[in-house]
Amino acid sequence: MGEGDLAGRGTTAAALGAWTVFADEAGFSMTPHTARTWSRTGVTPVIRVNGGSRRHLSVAALCCYKPGERSRLVFRHTGDRRVDGRKGFSWKDLRGLLTAAHTKLGGPIVLVWDNVGLHLSRAMRAWTTAREWLTVFQLPAYAPDLNTSPYRIRPRREDKSKD
Repeated sequence: MGEGDLAGRGTTAAALGAWTVFADEAGFSMTPHTARTWSRTGVTPVIRVNGGSRRHLSVAALCCYKPGERSRLVFRHTGDRRVDGRKGFSWKDLRGLLTAAHTKLGGPIVLVWDNVGLHLSRAMRAWTTAREWLTVFQLPAYAPDLNTSPYRIRPRREDKSKD
């Protein structure tokens, strides 16, 4: 990444008086994990687990920040019992979540999210560009320059002057 490829710190949100919102989704399998346990010699341990289903839970969350305001968390979850057979969120679900966040926050939103296909879909792009209260920034697909933190742990070097 060259100089000037990234926006200055908070300039867009500050100029708009907007909330900076970071969005992400995650999916969880509700199937129990296989585990080992101890038992007496010669006795095979038996672990009984309720379920055995192929249940799935998806969660989408928005972390919302604005100077002078307390931070907010807006989230939705969906199970695997959907009419359309999807396991995760659709663009309509994310549309509803963003609309609810806009209503709850009461102001414009500067949204930062990753390059998941759902975010890049034609329908989602059309919806986001039609909203004047919503400004979207896509995170780069791979940016090792963003991993350079002054607070990262550096390995110790042996001091050779002690000899």
